[in-house]
Order: sequence, then structure tokens, then C-alpha cells
Amino acid sequence: MHGPYSPSHITRVATFTAFALGALCLPARASAQGGAKPGADWTTVDQALGRKGAAQPGDVMKYSFPRSDLQVTASGVAVKPGLALGSWVAFKKIGGGHTMAMGDLVLGEDEVGPVMRALQQGGVEQTALHNHVLHESPRVMYMHISAHGDAAKIAQTIRSALGQSHTPLGTPAAPAPAAAIDLDTTAVAGALGIAGKINGGVYQVSVPRKETIREGGNEVPPSMGVATAINFQPTGGGKAAITGDFVMRGSEVNSVIRALQQGGIEVSALHSHMLTEEPRLFFMHFWANDDAVKLASSLHDALSKTNSQLAKH
Repeated sequence: MHGPYSPSHITRVATFTAFALGALCLPARASAQGGAKPGADWTTVDQALGRKGAAQPGDVMKYSFPRSDLQVTASGVAVKPGLALGSWVAFKKIGGGHTMAMGDLVLGEDEVGPVMRALQQGGVEQTALHNHVLHESPRVMYMHISAHGDAAKIAQTIRSALGQSHTPLGTPAAPAPAAAIDLDTTAVAGALGIAGKINGGVYQVSVPRKETIREGGNEVPPSMGVATAINFQPTGGGKAAITGDFVMRGSEVNSVIRALQQGGIEVSALHSHMLTEEPRLFFMHFWANDDAVKLASSLHDALSKTNSQLAKH
């Protein structure tokens, strides 16, 4: 057959039609498959640490180890783990089979040496060791850690090191539903300029900075410890004990100190948590026990002195 309806012409039309129909179907197939790459597999880390992590923004997986075994009092307040006694470690895949890990371990004085030796033997480095609060009994130290390499090996080292402390390492109980606390969290969030969440009887707020933080050339998401953390533990009558840490550039430090002092908030520590971050950061810890909304307003004033992602009043 010759002319416009030759076999070769019919074949070309049929081929084009099949291709076009297939192209039209591609979005539907992509949608059916999720349209995105699956997340990282953290199974080996879960197994090494003996618990499931909590997925965080920025492709981060975070594991928490509350020091529920410690009975700590600070300035007359019985400290809940969610206020200032929560060990944690966060992992992020950075390509080439490598993982970046950072964390903060809450330790008693006698636990510092054994835990540090176990971490060093496994290649997990220390980036800071210091206090976060004042007037606490018994004394508590905070060890900041960093590692790069195989995620499972890092996790195994951290698990072994925590075994040198009294940190509870058994399989944690399923988290209880967040219960209401004796605190007007709506008023606190309004005064602070950002909302938080209730965790273990504590209202926890995280305030990211606007700029990107990098360590060793790799981006460090806010959920890996470079967001300002503010915690409110109700103490009755509309009051709350507050603590946490401001994340600041050097040029912001003293403006924040003055704002906190003007609001009746005590600075309890000023130091670094990391070694090679860019830009360089300083971390300022604080404490007060007063009217929660009043304190939130003062904290907002201090946050306004930093390059933080915060709603304006």
C-alpha cells in the first residue's frame, strides 16, 4: 500500500499515539508511587540504640534518652527531663555512605570520664563539656558530641558509651498522649511570638535562625541543635521555671544578655557547643521562675536582638 495510509505511516502514528498516552500517564504513575524518593533507612541505628527515632525537618532522625533516673532540683524546682535533663543524638545522611551525627549527653559528674573514654575509643568526638544550669543538686554536666562516618557504628559507640552511665537504655514505653498542663500556652505563645508543643509536662519551643549553618561544609538543620530552645515547666499560679539556650552570633551576645537581665532572667552559661561551624555560634543558657507570660514577653525581646525566625509583636 502506498500514499498517506501506508503501513509505515500507520506504524508511526500508532507509535506516537502510544508514546503520547504513556507520557500523559506518567504523572499519575509518579503520584501513585509517591512522587518522591523514599527517606533514609535508619533500621540499623534503631537496632544499635535500642529505640526508634523521631523524624525531624531537614531529613534528620533524632533519638532521645531522658534522664528519668536523675532527681535534680534547681533553685528549689524539681527538674523534669523535658526541662533540662534530656540527652539526645541526631543523625543526617550527607552522601557517599556517610552520616553526620551531633548530640548532647546529660551526665552526672562521675559519669563524665567513663563516657568520654568510651566515645573516644569509638571515634565519637567531644565538642564541649560544661554546665547549663546553676544551683542544681546533684550537679549535672552536659557533653556535646559530633561524629562522621557509618551511622550504625556511630550509634553502637554512643550506645556503649551511655552504658557507662545510669542513663535508662531499655526499650522506652510508648509515649503518652500530650496532656494539658497548668500553663496558658496560648498566652505564652502569643507573648513569645511562636508556638511550641507539650512534652512530658513541659512546654517546649524551638526558634530557628534565618541563616544556614554549616559544619565541615555540610548544612546543619535547626533540629540538630542550632535553634534557640526555650522550655517552660509550670510551677503553679501561672508561673513557670524556664531554661534553654539562645543560639547567637558573637555580635548578638551582649544585647541578648541585657534584654534577659531587664526581664529578670538569669544567664547561667555562655559558651560554644561546636568546633568548626560557620558562621561561628555562641550558646547562652538562662533560668527564671516567674509569671510565664511575663517571662515569654521578655524572651521575645531577647529573641528580637537575634537573627531568628520570629513573629513581630
